[in-house]
Amino acid sequence: MPSYQDYHTRSTGSAGTGVGAGDAGGQNLPDVIGNSAPMREVFRTTRQVAPSKACVLILGETGTGKELIARAIHNLSPRSTGPYIRVNCGALTESLLESELFGHMKGSFTGAVDNRTGRFEAAHAGSIFLDEINSTSPKLQVKLLRVLQEGEFERVGDNNTKKVDTRIVAATNRDLLDEIDAGRFREDLYYRLNVVPIYLPPLRDRRDDIEALVLSFLKRYADQNRRDMNKVQPEAMRLLCDHDWPGNVRELQNYVERAVILGNGPVLLVEHLPPQLRGQTPPRPTSARMKGGGPVLTAELVRQGIRAAGPNANDLYDRIVGQVERELIQQVLQACDRVQIKAAARLGINRNTLHKKLSEFRIDEPGLTPGDEGDRNGESPAPPREPVPPSEQE
Repeated sequence: MPSYQDYHTRSTGSAGTGVGAGDAGGQNLPDVIGNSAPMREVFRTTRQVAPSKACVLILGETGTGKELIARAIHNLSPRSTGPYIRVNCGALTESLLESELFGHMKGSFTGAVDNRTGRFEAAHAGSIFLDEINSTSPKLQVKLLRVLQEGEFERVGDNNTKKVDTRIVAATNRDLLDEIDAGRFREDLYYRLNVVPIYLPPLRDRRDDIEALVLSFLKRYADQNRRDMNKVQPEAMRLLCDHDWPGNVRELQNYVERAVILGNGPVLLVEHLPPQLRGQTPPRPTSARMKGGGPVLTAELVRQGIRAAGPNANDLYDRIVGQVERELIQQVLQACDRVQIKAAARLGINRNTLHKKLSEFRIDEPGLTPGDEGDRNGESPAPPREPVPPSEQE
């Protein structure tokens, strides 16, 4: 997913830049914890859009709490007394999802032994939450577009058109603009869904909220499991706040629950945390970060370098920049068959600078014999000398 700033730059939804206009109070939402600037924006937008009939598209990585926002939109809307129906579009095959959403008639396919009401009918006068909307097939996307535009559809195996009045909230952990470019998502459906977008930031972008989340989960699971753990060791809290949380709030929640169950005593200690938080195993990069391009990967690399160096390191520049520079030179040399003129050109530096870097980083050229030197520097090797006849030897 793009970053908070990138999303608002890239979004083409008509309400993408106007949802913050006017003050909706920015109050916290039920069951949603957060006081960071990105979350206050989420709260304002949610409260402002809830009373309307507009479609809402919730974007965010896995585990950021998209369903909590969808339910809050329903609960704060005039439809709150109506049904709230949730459908995970990624959990079913195309045929099953079509039947699940629109219903079917008896005998319309093998196993259809009775008529069945679909989720859209069940959500009449209420709200339907379509999670992982990016998982829908092109055929289903056409039917969804019709429901959005006309409020009508047919059950599978039926010719009678049914009308429905339901508020649609969709969510995805993918960048739908990328999905459109790849031909996997309809552009017209995207614009119908993206009336009011709400971007949920990953937990690493709202670190100010981590302590409050930890204490809330600690109380919840201590009560559920009848434990007296009610405090967090300062060093343990520092590790929790410094972690990047590729699984976001859901991952944090699971780790706190695990600590409560496996720990003993009133304090959550460092030893109760999993190895990756204690630096004993490398952190796992998220797929969303891997898709973020150079700036995102660079930020992740620097974070990991700082964490690996520890809080007392005083050589961060050499540790991080030096390692990256050395690795870059090695990989470019390898790609250029270790021909230094080619490598210097690819790197955008002159040959003398490359020589200095090779010496500085002690980058050897394995398998290079003295007779190969000219060729590896981009020059033709010197021709072999003719043997000197014995009669001319002294």
